Amino acid sequence: MSKTEMIALLLAGGQGSRLGVLTKNVAKPAVSYGGKYRIIDFSLSNCINSGIETVGVLTQYQPLELNAHIGIGKPWDLDRMDGGVTILSPYMKEEVGEWYKGTANAVYQNIHFVDKISPEYVVILSGDHIYKMDYSLMLEHHKKNKADATISVINVPYDEASRYGIMNTNPDGSIIEFEEKPKSPKSTLASMGIYIFTWDVLREYLVKDNDDTASENDFGKNIIPNMLKDGKRMWAYQFEGYWRDVGTIQAFWESNMDLIQRVPIFNLFDPTWKIYTPNPIKPAHYIGPNGVVKTSIVTEGCMIYGTVRNSVIFPGVFIDENTVIEDSIIMTNCKIGG
Repeated sequence: MSKTEMIALLLAGGQGSRLGVLTKNVAKPAVSYGGKYRIIDFSLSNCINSGIETVGVLTQYQPLELNAHIGIGKPWDLDRMDGGVTILSPYMKEEVGEWYKGTANAVYQNIHFVDKISPEYVVILSGDHIYKMDYSLMLEHHKKNKADATISVINVPYDEASRYGIMNTNPDGSIIEFEEKPKSPKSTLASMGIYIFTWDVLREYLVKDNDDTASENDFGKNIIPNMLKDGKRMWAYQFEGYWRDVGTIQAFWESNMDLIQRVPIFNLFDPTWKIYTPNPIKPAHYIGPNGVVKTSIVTEGCMIYGTVRNSVIFPGVFIDENTVIEDSIIMTNCKIGG
């Protein structure tokens, strides 16, 4: 069996409390998005489109619906005997069981999973961002620079930079400083929470971090600063496409609205980079005799007898006559009017 060059570890255990009722019973990565998708579909689709065939999904908060959605990974062609998708939940060890204490600790607790595969590189991903990205290009950048770690960054407006982890770099892209949510940022290169590590190097730092009782066991707060302090080769990889952290209701609404413009800011109709998801077993949508739909996404199983404008309608929605839906996201199986 040939050696696996890179695997993905997808951090999908987040509660997403800022999304309020949307995450009351489901993990943030399992929240519906864009009419027929879940947020995690974008990271999973990026993996298979990038040629990554082994993915570990680290779950914790309210995992039932997320686990059912992923299943054996068939929609993403990850239902494989060799590789594929594996759900990695906290579990009882020989002496004690514990929850994941931070992003780094979550990976540390699954070192055995990575060691068994023995890849050269590991890409660490978040399961709650909306974007399309070819991780193989980022890996080429990592290898070209002989990096120990490569961090994907995106330019953000200066007045928003204090909300992010900010990378300060040399002109060649090598990272010289990392600032976590700085009050006066020195640059606008925000970390996207996408990291490629050379596995042997990362493994060493995960073990040291676990032994440090003062550590918060976090990549941004501990692993990355410690690697910088030790002079490891760390590089920024600048991403130019669409990327949104849909961590608030406002950001979630805005990102869904981005999909329905005449020329979408984020194009889900691109045949060269498909986003995969399980399809609901529902009939095609129906527009009644007096129904009106304009500039909207309407998905399977919907019955529209009223008026829908500039909205995203999830599967199984019923909209009665004399009802007007505008600038709205209507979630699955809702009944409006009547």
